Amino acid sequence: MAKLKLGPLEDNKPVKLAVELPAALHRDLIAYAEILGRESGKAVDPAKLIAPMVDRFMATDRGFAKLRHAARSRSQPAGSVPPKAE
Repeated sequence: MAKLKLGPLEDNKPVKLAVELPAALHRDLIAYAEILGRESGKAVDPAKLIAPMVDRFMATDRGFAKLRHAARSRSQPAGSVPPKAE
């Protein structure tokens, strides 16, 4: 069995966002949902995969993390403790 990068989906309060995807990407998203559904034994809505995929991408982007940390450091007053990353 292949190890997928996306694990079980969390149930969070969503923010509605309209996104247009290229047809090829949409087909891949449907295929991913089908595979994840077989792996988990539960049907998976392809649209529910988009947020965790973007979250995973951003969480593993070292350049983004570095620049975000630098921006937070500049906006914190001297001696204050920055908020913990979630």
